[in-house]
Amino acid sequence: MSFNTFGKLFRFTTWGESHGPAIGCIVDGCPPNISLNEQDIQIELNKRKPGQSKFTTQRKEDDSVQILSGVFENKTTGTPISLIIYNKDMRSRDYETIKNKFRPGHADFTYFKKYGIRDYRGGGRQSARETAARVAAGAIAKKTLENKIGKKYKVIGAITQLGILGCDTNNWNDKFISKNSFFCPDKSIVKLWEKYLLGIRKSGSSCGAIIEVRARGVPVGLGAPIYSKLDMDLASAMMSINAVKGVNIGSGMKSAFLTGEQNSDEISQKDKTIKFMSNNAGGILGGISSGQEIIVSFAVKPTSSILNSRKTIDKFGKNTSISVKGRHDPCVGIRAVPIGEAMMHCVLLDHYLINKAQCGK
Repeated sequence: MSFNTFGKLFRFTTWGESHGPAIGCIVDGCPPNISLNEQDIQIELNKRKPGQSKFTTQRKEDDSVQILSGVFENKTTGTPISLIIYNKDMRSRDYETIKNKFRPGHADFTYFKKYGIRDYRGGGRQSARETAARVAAGAIAKKTLENKIGKKYKVIGAITQLGILGCDTNNWNDKFISKNSFFCPDKSIVKLWEKYLLGIRKSGSSCGAIIEVRARGVPVGLGAPIYSKLDMDLASAMMSINAVKGVNIGSGMKSAFLTGEQNSDEISQKDKTIKFMSNNAGGILGGISSGQEIIVSFAVKPTSSILNSRKTIDKFGKNTSISVKGRHDPCVGIRAVPIGEAMMHCVLLDHYLINKAQCGK
């Protein structure tokens, strides 16, 4: 299997399967002399790890990370950083009765047809378990950008839509996002979301979500025209996350409903301060960061593993039905929030280093 590496100058390669002994990644291209220890990475992993509430899978994983190389005396050395996370709570027996069946909505069918073999235990390599390694890589990118840009740099993600229920982003509260199980920015909607998702889980079904990720303190000039646009790479990064089916930059798809006057972000300057009147562009113009807040949102489909019976076929080509038991998220979008943040960090650091190499700033 090829294509397990992401990035240009700041790159990471992930490895491992859902029910294998461990997962991990190799991070290459991290600058030297960046303060880094395992706790810096663990803080981010703890946001993503399973079993933290009744609204996520009850698989219990510590997601405890170990740094095997690339760090000496709590400083990066500029050499490859190797990270490992051991799997502890696998229940492969949950998949024995359905190992020959293709789960609708999953990649079982396409993996088997492409490779002629697949790890049926939790989806193997196709599992979202792989994303823990991305979050670890993102933690390193975050520490590096905080070192290079300073305290003004911040990335924060939140769920703005849970199934059929949206929230009011005008009520966005950074501090509240980390204080609720949904990464919700709007305090007024959380109780309704709780009732809704518990009902979805009780019915044996699932729902999707929309996640919005905002990056602040990003300097002007990241990204390049044509084939290395910042928004192009951000869209690619978010689309690479399991279950993501659509990405918007700024107003995104809604731009099609606006007039030229409504969509263009007017600019003014007073003394040396430049001000944009709006941010429909999502902080990116012509593929290059404008210095505004970068806003990316992406849609996550409903969890495909559900208790309710669905029609399918098996690997022998016979028609059958399937009900997927075990421990599954009623909404995989909830734990996609820290993954989206991690991918934002990784893309921004990659483009920061590219810009530094080309323009010297």
